Amino acid sequence: MPTDPSPMIRTAVAEDYAAIANIYNQAIAQGGMTFDDRDFGTADIQAWVDHFGPRERLLVITDAQRILGWGIIKRYSDRVGYRLCCETSIYLDQAEIGQGYGKLLMQVLIQTVQDFGYHHIVAKILANNQGSIQFHQRFGFELVGIQKDIGYLRGEWYDIAILQWIAPSNRNSD
Repeated sequence: MPTDPSPMIRTAVAEDYAAIANIYNQAIAQGGMTFDDRDFGTADIQAWVDHFGPRERLLVITDAQRILGWGIIKRYSDRVGYRLCCETSIYLDQAEIGQGYGKLLMQVLIQTVQDFGYHHIVAKILANNQGSIQFHQRFGFELVGIQKDIGYLRGEWYDIAILQWIAPSNRNSD
């Protein structure tokens, strides 16, 4: 569990966007976590939020002093048949990995997804990122396939693991 007994998860606000971008930039620099290859800034995060629909959200986990990580819920597609499906991602400050913050954030993401009325979550993870795949599987995500050579970055081809989580009830909900 987290070393800080009182982390808080809340909807991100504009004052958080620089920290969110910084955490994302850590993942970009490290490699193996995203197909983005340039630094992001506050304006980039603002642009994400500006395009959100009512059932999309950017969440942050904080301690008393700073943002420890963030998670996003976004529509899987704007096509009506996908209206009950979303995609999620979690990124933590590299110094905070392994402290339990990801677990707390995933629990809130899944609850928020259900509150929004989604039935199905998709997670797309670089296939060599076994830590993230196993993390998702601990929450009931199932590996449903590998897309071979779908991403090309820094002179290398990458595979993507597709994982899904399906809500345990109301299969025919609308």
